[in-house]
Amino acid sequence: MASQMYDTLMNDVKTAMKAHDMGAVNALRGVLAKAKDLTVNAGKEMTDDAILQVIAKGVKQREESIAQFESAGRAELAEGEKKEMALLKKYLPEQLSEEAVAALVKEVIAAVGAASKKDMGKVMKEVMARAKGQADGKLVSRLVGAALP
Repeated sequence: MASQMYDTLMNDVKTAMKAHDMGAVNALRGVLAKAKDLTVNAGKEMTDDAILQVIAKGVKQREESIAQFESAGRAELAEGEKKEMALLKKYLPEQLSEEAVAALVKEVIAAVGAASKKDMGKVMKEVMARAKGQADGKLVSRLVGAALP
């Protein structure tokens, strides 16, 4: 396991255990378990990119859970999810601004020669690959849809 992110997460699990912060321990262990399942258990090497994908997915899941808990009037559960989401977000790279993503979208459209909405999949794939976790998929989708005729 040659992932620097993996080592960081393991050290943070140990720190959280010493601090008796079981919420952080459980959240971080969940990330490590999912990353291991996607990589090592699938016969692949664990990479920082794989871990970042798991973390980004975890943040999105928590955002959805928060919305559901708040609409159901369960503020205490929403608060727990907010804490976990804040913990996970500190491991994600800084997000690009909407203007930076829009510039990247224009650049990719020119590079792949996209001419219509039929090419949206190619553009999305390339933008997400170049952004490397620094752009939200919903934002990219909205900007690509607006940029293509």
